[in-house]
Amino acid sequence: MTGSEVLRRYAAAVADAHAELTRLDQVSGDGDFGDNLRSGLERVLAEPGEEHGFDVAGRIFLDEVGGTSGPLFGLLFSELGRALEEDPRAGWAAGAQAGLAAIQRVGEAEVGDRTLVDALAPAVAELVRGGTFEQAARAAAEGARGTAELVARRGRASYVGDRARGVPDPGAVGVALLFQALAESS
Repeated sequence: MTGSEVLRRYAAAVADAHAELTRLDQVSGDGDFGDNLRSGLERVLAEPGEEHGFDVAGRIFLDEVGGTSGPLFGLLFSELGRALEEDPRAGWAAGAQAGLAAIQRVGEAEVGDRTLVDALAPAVAELVRGGTFEQAARAAAEGARGTAELVARRGRASYVGDRARGVPDPGAVGVALLFQALAESS
């Protein structure tokens, strides 16, 4: 399994979920999350060369993808790219853990704040403890679903209060899709 394989699967999953990601962000944000994530991944896959790894994704998301999510996903992708370059097999856990730390350092979000951290942290915990990619994907999906009952304390959703209750955080859903793509690629 290569980073480019995971990114291709992820891009396809995001394209399939685009309307739902947009709907979720219209409730809790400004409605651009689906567009930003999909177009960013399209740019990654359009890069010249056959290998479109997480290092390329990190650069593109940090430099070219707008919204709050562009830089946050860029941090995750950059850390995954570095770790996978060092160790293509064990790099997933180390990269995801470093990505989580970078996102929390920049965004100051914790589990329970109704952000992508609510999906990323449990997935990272599964990988770090030696769990499978499937277990990490399940943990991310459960974390994303759980955000539906939280009131946002960070990010754009924190401005809408209870209005977003009942729908999951779009960034958390985006993270869950990434880990699902990873599980399907293994």
